Amino acid sequence: MNVLNNRFLLYCIDRVSGVTRLLDVVYVVGLESSTILRYRATTYERLTDIDVKSLTDPTDIAACEQTSQLYVADSMEYVWRISSDGADIKRWLPMLPSDTFTPWSLSVTSTRLLVTSDWTNELRQFDAVGDEVSRLCLPYYMVPGHAMESPTGTFVVSHHNTRLKQWQVSEVNTEGQVLRHFSGTRPVLDRLGKTPPPHIAVDSQGNIFVVSYDSRRILQLDHLLAICCIIIDEHELKSGQPRRLCYVEQSGQLLVGMGYSVAVFDVLRRYR
Repeated sequence: MNVLNNRFLLYCIDRVSGVTRLLDVVYVVGLESSTILRYRATTYERLTDIDVKSLTDPTDIAACEQTSQLYVADSMEYVWRISSDGADIKRWLPMLPSDTFTPWSLSVTSTRLLVTSDWTNELRQFDAVGDEVSRLCLPYYMVPGHAMESPTGTFVVSHHNTRLKQWQVSEVNTEGQVLRHFSGTRPVLDRLGKTPPPHIAVDSQGNIFVVSYDSRRILQLDHLLAICCIIIDEHELKSGQPRRLCYVEQSGQLLVGMGYSVAVFDVLRRYR
């Protein structure tokens, strides 16, 4: 991929903790904020915010085009479901008070919501109604940060490897078997410390984009988790530290949340 250009969306809430796009609108959440910011995806015009009065500390946001719903993880306790215009707001998961649920990050495939929990080393999938579809226990040494379903039905997971004391990206099948890892070498993928878990994005060909927070880069891996290139470097990020990713394949937009802004990169797919 070649980066064509980038623009920045500036705003005045706390650090970016999630960014997503639904139809022609970009949605942004920030740590310790109850506000979901909205921007026109083509013109970057600021739209009316969505105020979720009981939202306390969002850690991620994801969108589902099939249901036109937004999903927000709130301080490792709840998942909110919010309509694209903010007219319908519901504290959605857990469905039962007795359910132990500590959501950290979110992703959506079709009508399924994939949730990571770093307290239980689990990946959990829910359908559009909120019923649990599957629960996958990861190996004991894999503490998940962010996960997405691949085009082949496996799961791509960024995680803390407690044995190596390093962040990794791994592919796991539906039985919990680890198929392959990507670690890179420092500073390609960050060592543990105060760095946040690397956020990832996956396209329809199985290519993977990975945030490298400390080295201020976005990496591109192929479907076998081999590194293809540094698709966005520290100069293009203007020395900002990336935290969150959202790839919009239809438009070729890569949204990168970092600090107090979101960078929007237009990328061109090379013919494969």
